[in-house]
Amino acid sequence: MAKNGDEHDEMKQHCFGTPGLWEERGVSRRDFLKFCTAMSAALALPVSLAPRIAEALESDSRPSVIWLEFQSCTGDTEALLRAANPTVGEIVLDVLSVDYAETIMAAAGHQAEEARLKTLKERSGKYIAVVEGAIPMKDNGVYCCVGGRSAVDIAREVCGGAMATITVGTCASYGGIPAASPNPTGAVGVKDAVPGATVINLPGCPVNTDNLVATVVHILTFGKLPATDSKGRPLFAYGKRIHDNCERRPHFDAGQYVEQWGDQAHRAGHCLYKMGCKGPETFHNCPTQRYNEKTNWPVGSGHGCAGCSEPHFWDTMTPFYRRLPNVPGFGVEATADKIGLGVAAATAAAFGIHGVVSALRKGDESDAGKEG
Repeated sequence: MAKNGDEHDEMKQHCFGTPGLWEERGVSRRDFLKFCTAMSAALALPVSLAPRIAEALESDSRPSVIWLEFQSCTGDTEALLRAANPTVGEIVLDVLSVDYAETIMAAAGHQAEEARLKTLKERSGKYIAVVEGAIPMKDNGVYCCVGGRSAVDIAREVCGGAMATITVGTCASYGGIPAASPNPTGAVGVKDAVPGATVINLPGCPVNTDNLVATVVHILTFGKLPATDSKGRPLFAYGKRIHDNCERRPHFDAGQYVEQWGDQAHRAGHCLYKMGCKGPETFHNCPTQRYNEKTNWPVGSGHGCAGCSEPHFWDTMTPFYRRLPNVPGFGVEATADKIGLGVAAATAAAFGIHGVVSALRKGDESDAGKEG
């Protein structure tokens, strides 16, 4: 038995590294193991693959990253810098070689551009491109330039030579707010600007850092992008409708809706569908991953989903405080009011029947008592 135990310990050490390796980086071995297990869960993988994830993260090969920023508010960079768990940020920054990222790099001007060009030349086909912000196409892309070159020119060069391109935020994924009607700059997402690039989209305003980290971990572990939906989004993060995972879903099913901000139903945490929540037509893992150290998310704090992870949400999901006019394949828009009335009536009927049955049962018990 002792021998088997030793072999088990050796396997753990081989898969997870020596105890001092991550401690030298300020990360306890326990936290590292918890992170690997959490990543397997986030990727909808069996926990048994956690050792493989750990092995990939401990590899000496540090893939280079070029982080580009175009038409954006820098919200996705801010989200990364404020990652929920400091351990996550430390691991990613240790595992990855961030060779170019305008917001956080020390170099500026020509030195910064030289760093990007060096990675393009020396790591061609082996680096990961991360793009934040939309790409303007109108008038030869003159509406967004970096170092004297247009965003579209840079994107084609960088994304075209990357092993994979990860778009962070809705602007980089589908054009986002810059592409909203009338779209004066001709803004588009990366895939439309660079059709030949290998792209995976992580939309949201901002991106959930957990999803970004999980995507990078998947690439490092399996050498390929995770499975995606028809919109190029990873299924592990965007495979389910927000409405189906929402903690307020039982209130929807019960016909309990907020009718006015601040009313009793709002204070009681009832469904926000009538107040404009776009959860029934939005696919994202916000209810389960959440934000701010996994503390909360918009619906949890009392505000409806804005549908920000869907293409063209600014045009298709507005007005934000008016309920959806039509949800394909869902059928709630025309029956929300009826659901409330119908469920209430059914509930009342059920209680009525329960009361009758209870009375009969008590009567039977009473008669049985008398007979006894």
